[in-house]
Amino acid sequence: MVRERRAPPGSRYEDQRHYVIAASLADLRGPVGGLITLDRRMDWSGDSTYDLDDDGDRQLMYQTVLSQATEVAYLNRCLDANTLRKLWPVLWLPARLRALWSARFPELNAGRWVA
Repeated sequence: MVRERRAPPGSRYEDQRHYVIAASLADLRGPVGGLITLDRRMDWSGDSTYDLDDDGDRQLMYQTVLSQATEVAYLNRCLDANTLRKLWPVLWLPARLRALWSARFPELNAGRWVA
């Protein structure tokens, strides 16, 4: 007998969404400049090339990778630990994703301002 897996009644998509989290910030050794093109399964917007020398592009690419990655290897290949630390306070991320990363890496919140 095959059981169909369903979300509990009243649960939200945000609560069911699977996010990938790096094992260690030291493993994040992605590029810090130049152009990077994300796989189509990661970014299907039509323009998946980002200029990491542009502040806006860099922030958008990090938000996209953190939200859409399905493998830790992809995080390690695309993200840089020092850049993530600098961008962390301004990244627009789903609350649960931010909480998961913050729980594993409290140092990301070290410089974060609280309103």
